[in-house]
Amino acid sequence: MKILVLNCGSSSIKYQLIDMDNNAAVMAKGLLERIGLEMGEFTHKYNGEKHYEQLPIPDHTAGINIVLKALVDPKIGVIKDLKEIGAVGNRVAHGGEAFKESVLVDDSVIEKIKGLTDLAPLHTPGNLAGIYAMQNCLPGVPQVAVFDTAFHSTLEPKAFLYGLPYEWYEKYGVRRYGFHGTSHLFVAQKAAKMVGKDWKDLKIISCHLGSGASIAAIDHGKSVDTTLGMTPLEGLIMGSRPGDVDPGALLYIGKKLNLSYDELSVILNKKSGLVGISGGKQDMRDIRAGRDEGDVRCTYAFDMFALKVKKYIGAYMAEMNGCDILLFTGGIGENAWFMRHPILENMEFLGIKVDMSLNDGMMGEDKVISTPDSKVTTVVVTTDEEYMIASDTFRLVTK
Repeated sequence: MKILVLNCGSSSIKYQLIDMDNNAAVMAKGLLERIGLEMGEFTHKYNGEKHYEQLPIPDHTAGINIVLKALVDPKIGVIKDLKEIGAVGNRVAHGGEAFKESVLVDDSVIEKIKGLTDLAPLHTPGNLAGIYAMQNCLPGVPQVAVFDTAFHSTLEPKAFLYGLPYEWYEKYGVRRYGFHGTSHLFVAQKAAKMVGKDWKDLKIISCHLGSGASIAAIDHGKSVDTTLGMTPLEGLIMGSRPGDVDPGALLYIGKKLNLSYDELSVILNKKSGLVGISGGKQDMRDIRAGRDEGDVRCTYAFDMFALKVKKYIGAYMAEMNGCDILLFTGGIGENAWFMRHPILENMEFLGIKVDMSLNDGMMGEDKVISTPDSKVTTVVVTTDEEYMIASDTFRLVTK
């Protein structure tokens, strides 16, 4: 079965066509950006080749039509007929407490997702737009919703409740939900296989570090804590999001600058984090270069990121009473060895001993980088969220 995996944002569509009957081979993948603006961008990769063009993409339905047309195009396509697509897997950011696992999409599921829009206002409309677009473009093809929050549904109240009026949780669902669940699940299982063990026998700390970043404490196959909260703003410093911050600081600056809710939301989601500290740089490579050139603000951003990751590793080791595997994944976790280095140095007292000759310079590989005598096995693991979405989709439509 060939499965089309969609990750639809407010103004973008990422996709992969995966052949589950051929070792989950990726037949084609691509990205549509700037949907709804005067001119959009379309990048399509197939058979080792790349197609790029600029064209108007007025809405998600138009975008999906562009993708489907490309997949069957005589020159850049990889299938002969759209009927070859057996199912569609949709990444959905927020499942709230309503969805603890992936589900087949029907009208009732769509209504429940719509009801959760307030919990992820920047993501859910795009997720729904992708589902609607597929209903229009490929009516009758089964769709599955795979939720970023589902893996963290095992958190206990002591980990997911906030120190706020309990009625807010009861009436409005104010609690920690966590995100990146699909990635954390995939890499935890993969890391355990790398060392020849069952992930359900282990205590694992999973560091998904990228523009969006989170850490998960996984105890014998269950997520017991994670850094992202009710929204993707909490926890680690991220590309343009602040991570942990004193709410009083937001109350103070909101009053001081007379900021509206919408203005504050834009600042927290798009102008904070590494961008806000460094003065406009978000890519860790650029921040490192700025630091090496003596840019003080880049130095602050670099060191703050490393320190916050290190702090949460220590916290989660205390919470789980130890750790068997510490893993790094995501764009920064897999490739920015120069960031892994300061995170992992001087951690011997926790049983984390890393061979820096293995770490330094290593990018985009699945590799154990800890020393043979380290109590904690430290690994770098490449993630594949699209594969997990395709696997869940295949499982649900074929059972």
